[in-house]
Amino acid sequence: MEWLETLLWDPTSVAHIVCLYAFVISVGVLLGKIKVFGISLGVTFVLFVGILMGHFGFTSETHILHFVREFGLILFVFCIGLQVGPSFSSSFKKGGMTLNLLAVGIVAFNIIVTLAIYFIANGRVELPMMIGILYGAVTNTPGLGAAQEALNQLHYTGDPIALGYACAYPLGVIGIIGCMIALRYIFRINLKKEEDSIKSQETDMRHQPHMLHLEVRNESLEGKTIIEVKDFLARPFVCSRIRHDGHVSIPNQDTVFHLGDQLFIVCSEEDAAAVTAFIGPEIQVDWEKQDMPMVSRRILVTKSEINGRKLGSMHFRSMYGVNVTRINRSGTDLFADPNLVLQVGDRVMVVGQQDAIERVASVLGNQLKRLDTPNIVTIFVGIFLGILLGSLPFAFPGMPTPVKLGLAGGPLVVAILIGRFGHKLKLVTYTTMSANLMLREIGIVLFLASVGIEAGEHFVQTVVEGDGLLYVGYGFLITIIPLLIMGVIARLYYKVNYFTLMGLIAGSTTDPPALAYANQVSGVDAPSVGYSTVYPLTMFLRILAGQMILLTMM
Repeated sequence: MEWLETLLWDPTSVAHIVCLYAFVISVGVLLGKIKVFGISLGVTFVLFVGILMGHFGFTSETHILHFVREFGLILFVFCIGLQVGPSFSSSFKKGGMTLNLLAVGIVAFNIIVTLAIYFIANGRVELPMMIGILYGAVTNTPGLGAAQEALNQLHYTGDPIALGYACAYPLGVIGIIGCMIALRYIFRINLKKEEDSIKSQETDMRHQPHMLHLEVRNESLEGKTIIEVKDFLARPFVCSRIRHDGHVSIPNQDTVFHLGDQLFIVCSEEDAAAVTAFIGPEIQVDWEKQDMPMVSRRILVTKSEINGRKLGSMHFRSMYGVNVTRINRSGTDLFADPNLVLQVGDRVMVVGQQDAIERVASVLGNQLKRLDTPNIVTIFVGIFLGILLGSLPFAFPGMPTPVKLGLAGGPLVVAILIGRFGHKLKLVTYTTMSANLMLREIGIVLFLASVGIEAGEHFVQTVVEGDGLLYVGYGFLITIIPLLIMGVIARLYYKVNYFTLMGLIAGSTTDPPALAYANQVSGVDAPSVGYSTVYPLTMFLRILAGQMILLTMM
């Protein structure tokens, strides 16, 4: 039975370490799927299983726990950065700016309430533990990891801050959803009216393609070429097909318009009215029954050499005799502007004859198998650069030690930059959503398991004999006070729709269970839109805030 004893208790045995992590993660994930009143803790349950195992003496050597913890954190935040990078700058446009300002207000209030409790408690709770409580209250695990990294820089040897996180987390999830419900009753929200209001609102369709079937009725366009019409109109559009005297052809910029010609026009939503008024009225045309065999087809960009090239530089019309009408990127259709930068993973809608489309497909790649292979080089080059950035010290006047972005902040910043601008450096950042989620989940469960196993030795003593219940109460205040204050401001002053407000609350706390509840209540996708709008900036601020507080105040 010596082999069994070694497997269960020897902290230096590789088999023991792997079995311990496998057990903690598998049991934690399974228990995390259990729902109570429609709410589940998800992978966060891995932390509690790790605490339980650590309490009963199942552990490993400290340096191994630290390595697995930090590597898991790096993998998690880097994949988050790649995901949110492309939408990071666009989330500040128009209505997104208002939502992001409200989210920043929630983050700021969370910090203010945390520091107020810390000073009022007058030293009863150490600052690192208050930061742990803060991140448990807002259910933000990456921030916990970043704060832990900052404490490593400061050589902190006190109680693990994961104890405060674990105490505050469960009531944090309940408090976030509770605030959504409270705001609904405070303002006597009629869900049907809010849903109708969302559906009737004008959305920003600046880059959304709009298809028109028009007949040329403007006499001034007789004999004018397409390029001349575009110059007169000063609005971009694509004429993908033209029917003249019963014959259909694919026009180019020198094609001449005549009265009575029937056109298939693709333009942006905001330009549709102007194009229709200038050219002629909309008509009904069945392009599939015309005499010239043409097809429309989505072609997948899979060749890395196409990544970062502008659509106009490909010269599809002059070289292949086809027209590109729109681009689908991550499920969203974009207008085929010549200045649009192509990325691997884009789906290009091409109209033309079958043989010409086949030639275009060979140029763009159109090989789905290529996308099934993750770009490992980009991931690890990004992690390498992120660690370099995170290790750079930045000295500020009045601060005892230089500030570092650390092993969480550095990779996050680099990943956001690569996700947003990587195509300009010919870096292929595309990964399938399933691959990104897999890497993220592996990273976060490794981190949570390591934190739980290490903190488990002291957890029961802290809760039963120490200030565990106090941590729960502090965390609940940190959760509800900022959300209720900013929720009232958002509703009264900014007139934010309730479903969007639910997404704002879930996104500003980066809390998937709250988003799941909001989607369950709502019949529209407004909660998901609000969540995704504020999530990138909020995650960035959450990860950096705890580090900055600890480095400036300790």
